[in-house]
Amino acid sequence: MTEETTPETTTVSDLADLKEIAGDAPQGDAAEIARVAMPLRDREIDAQGRSYATGRRKDAVARVWVKPGTGKIIVNGKDQETYFARPTLRLVINQPFTITDRSGQFDVVATVRGGGLSGQAGAVKHGIAQALTKYEPELRSTVKAAGFLTRDSRVVERKKYGKAKARRSFQFSKR
Repeated sequence: MTEETTPETTTVSDLADLKEIAGDAPQGDAAEIARVAMPLRDREIDAQGRSYATGRRKDAVARVWVKPGTGKIIVNGKDQETYFARPTLRLVINQPFTITDRSGQFDVVATVRGGGLSGQAGAVKHGIAQALTKYEPELRSTVKAAGFLTRDSRVVERKKYGKAKARRSFQFSKR
């Protein structure tokens, strides 16, 4: 009887296991160690070849669909230059593509509701980053390191009674 050799697969449950796998590995094997330690997620693509995600920022909620294309971004049925007139807002929206070197490779269709323009731009950016990682799971570490997958939870503080604004008191009058 001959024994068949199968490739050895190891699972990592804590850092001690990772140390055993790494051993005295040179820096060139860091990618292999990361591949063994962190399994990739599955691609989430619908029947039309798109990846969907929801982005949120302040009171704005964006529904974002990403698919391979020429880099066209459409927000609420308008081109991004028309909807987000300020260049800084367009820069915010394109950040996930520039950090992953995917500029001009994906078409984006987004619908945004609520909040103001800067909140909506942040919501679209969050949605694009989420959808990109669902389309190409290997980009997740790059996008996550830049902080684009984390929802920015800062919202406007509510006004309290007895105050002029959220924290500002009324002007003091001595007489």
